[in-house]
Amino acid sequence: MGAFIVLYMVIDIPEGNADAELQSNVYEYSDGTIMARDGDRNREIVDLARVPKDVQRTFVAAENKTFYKDGGVDLKGTARGVLNTLSGKGAQGGSTITQQYVKNYYLTQDQTVSRKLKELVISLKLDREKSKDYILAGYINTSYYGRGAYGIQAAAQAYYRVDAEDLTVEQGAYLAALLQAPNQYDWAIASDTGKKLVQQRWNYVLDNMVEQKWLDPGERGAMKFPVPQEPKAAPGMEGQTGYLVEAANTAVKKQLVEQGVAEDLEQAKALLDRGGYTITLNIDKKKQKALEKAVKERLTSKLDPKKRKVDADVQAGAVSVDPRTGKVVAMYGGVDYVKHYTNNATRQDYQPASTFKPVILAAAVEKGAETQDGVPITADTLYDGDSEHPVTDDGKEVGFAPPNEDDTNYGEIPVQEAMNKSVNSVFAQMGVDVGMTEVMRVAGELGMSEDLDPYPAQTLGSMGASPLQMAGVYATLANHGKKVTPSIVKTVEHKDRTLEMPDPVGQSVISRRAADTVTSVLTGVVDDGTAKASVRDNPLRDGQQVAGKTGTSDNNKSAWFTGYTPELVTSVGLFGEDDKEPHPQVPMYKAGGVDHRVNGGGFPAEIWAAYTFGVMDEVKKFDLETEQGSGVKPTRSPTQSETPSQTPSQEPTTEEPTTSAPPQTSSAPPTSEPPSQTPTTQPPTSSSPPPTFELPGGPDEPLNNDRE
Repeated sequence: MGAFIVLYMVIDIPEGNADAELQSNVYEYSDGTIMARDGDRNREIVDLARVPKDVQRTFVAAENKTFYKDGGVDLKGTARGVLNTLSGKGAQGGSTITQQYVKNYYLTQDQTVSRKLKELVISLKLDREKSKDYILAGYINTSYYGRGAYGIQAAAQAYYRVDAEDLTVEQGAYLAALLQAPNQYDWAIASDTGKKLVQQRWNYVLDNMVEQKWLDPGERGAMKFPVPQEPKAAPGMEGQTGYLVEAANTAVKKQLVEQGVAEDLEQAKALLDRGGYTITLNIDKKKQKALEKAVKERLTSKLDPKKRKVDADVQAGAVSVDPRTGKVVAMYGGVDYVKHYTNNATRQDYQPASTFKPVILAAAVEKGAETQDGVPITADTLYDGDSEHPVTDDGKEVGFAPPNEDDTNYGEIPVQEAMNKSVNSVFAQMGVDVGMTEVMRVAGELGMSEDLDPYPAQTLGSMGASPLQMAGVYATLANHGKKVTPSIVKTVEHKDRTLEMPDPVGQSVISRRAADTVTSVLTGVVDDGTAKASVRDNPLRDGQQVAGKTGTSDNNKSAWFTGYTPELVTSVGLFGEDDKEPHPQVPMYKAGGVDHRVNGGGFPAEIWAAYTFGVMDEVKKFDLETEQGSGVKPTRSPTQSETPSQTPSQEPTTEEPTTSAPPQTSSAPPTSEPPSQTPTTQPPTSSSPPPTFELPGGPDEPLNNDRE
C-alpha cells in the first residue's frame, strides 16, 4: 500500500505519447524514387455529442458494462495481467475503457509490469479529473477499427459510408465488436470462422444493452446483422499504386511475424499502421509503365460495355518476375485500385487451366515416370489424344474422361505435340501415370498452394491460382529448377528496426534436367502451338527464344498465358467477374469483340508479347541441359503455302484414330531415338461409352469442351 501511494504521488497524467502521433509510410520504386505515401492518418475527431447516445452505449456494452459506475480501473483484471506477465503467459485479463484509452493515448502497447502499473495509476487519476464522456470520447476517437480507420468517424465512413452521427444501433454494435479484432472481424476479408465470431460478438453487445436496460427487448429482437459495405481505397492509391502498396504491405506483415517482431498478422498490421516505414519495392518503373501500356493497348481499349455487356465483366491481372533474382519487376492488379479493390495479380480464386500442364510434365521427368505400358515418358512418348478417352490406372478406368477443346480427336500423338495443342486427354492420363500425389507434391514445391487434393480432374488445372503464383512456378522452371518465390519488397527500414527480407531464390526443388526439358517442350507451344499467332509471328520478337503455355478454363471464366525468356517471366490472366455485387465468376464469351471465347492465345498472349518484347534489351537463347523437346531441335518456319497445323479451335475431326505414330511436326523432327511403339491406352469403342464424371464446383459448373 505504501509503495502504491508513492507511485500515485510521483506519476502524473502525461502528454499524449509518440505512438499517438502516427506517421505515414513511404513507398519507393526500385530506383529509390517515390511511388506513394500512405497519407495522413485516416482520423477525424468528433465530439461525443455528435454520436447517438445508443451508439455510445454499444461500446460500453462491448467493453466495460460498469464504465459509468466504476473508478476507472479493474483491479482484479490488472492484477491478473501483472501476474500473467510475470509468469510469461502473455497479455491476459480484462481492463476498463478508461485503461484502454490510457494505453492507446498516453502509454504504449508493451506488455510489461511497469507499463501496467502506470496504466493503473493514470487511469485512477484520469477518472477523478475527467468526466466519463471525456474518456469515452477519447476512447472511440483513438481506437483502431481496421481498414486504415482510426476513430469512430473514419470507421463509420469505411464500413457504412455514413457519418458517425448517422450510425444506427446495429451498425454501432458492429463497430464496437470490431475493436476486439479489427482484421479478423472485417466482413470483407474475414474467414467463415471470423464471420461467425463477429456475429456472436455483435449479439453479445446488443444483449448486454438489453441487460443494462439501454435497449428494448422487442427492438432487439427485430434487429438484423448490418453487413458492411465493401472496402473503399484510400485517397492517393489510384491506378496501380494501391495494388502495389497492398502487395508490399502483405509481404512486410508476413516478415514481421516470421522475424518475431510481431506475434501474429494482427499485431503486424498494427505496427505497420503506426507508420514510419520506408519500403522500397522491386518494381522497375520502366517495366511497370510498359506492362500498364500493354494491357491498355491490347485489352482495355478494346472493351466497350456499352456495346457488349460482357466487356464490363473482364478483369486482368499480371505479374512479371526476373527468374535470376526472383524480383517482381512489374505488376498489374486491375483497371484502378479505387474502382476495383481486389488485386487480380494476387487473387487465387480462378482456375489456371492448361497452364498447369507443364507441372505434370515436370513431375513425370523428375520421377522418371512411365506410361501404363512401361514406356518412359519423354517429349516423344505417344499417347491416345482422342477427346473423352477414359483415363485408366493399372488397366482400370478411374471414372474420368475429359474432352479436348472443341472435342477434337488427335489419335496417337507425341507429348510434344500434345503440349503444343493442349490436349486434355493426354495430360489427364499422364497425371495418373505419374501419380497424382506426386504431381501435387511437385506443384507445391514449384510454388502453387500446398496440400492440393490429388484427384485426376486437377490435371486440367481445376484448382485456384494467382498470376503471382504461376509466375513463380514458371520462374522456377526458367531458373533450371531452383525455387523462385517472387518478391515484391526490396528493403524495409524504420527508425527502430531494419527488416531483413528473405532471399527469393532458394535451393533446387526439381532437377535441372526436368526443368530444362519442360522449358524445351514449352518452346513448341509458341513456335507451333496455341500461342504462335500472338507470340511467334510478333514483329518485335526479333528471333527471341520463348517458352510458354496458354490456358482457358471451363465456361471461359478465365484465360491465361504464362511465358518466359531467359531473363523475364510474365503471367497474364483474364478473369470473368460480374461487375455487380457479389461479383460471382462469369463467362467471357465474345468479350472484346472476339468471335466466340476468349482464349489464352488471344488477349493474354498479346499482352504478354507487347510487354515482353517491348522491354527486351537483347535477344538471348535458353541454356538447356536436355535432349528433348522443341527447344533443342532444329526448327523451320512454315511457308505461306503450307497449311497450318491443326489447332484445338478447329472443328472435330471425323477420321478414326490412327494406330501408328503421326508424322512429326515442323517443331519436332525425328531424333536418333525411335518413338514409343504403342499408345498408353486403347481408343474407346462405340460399344463402351466413356463414363460420366464431374469436376469440383457443383452442378452449376459442369465440365464442357471449352477448356484447354
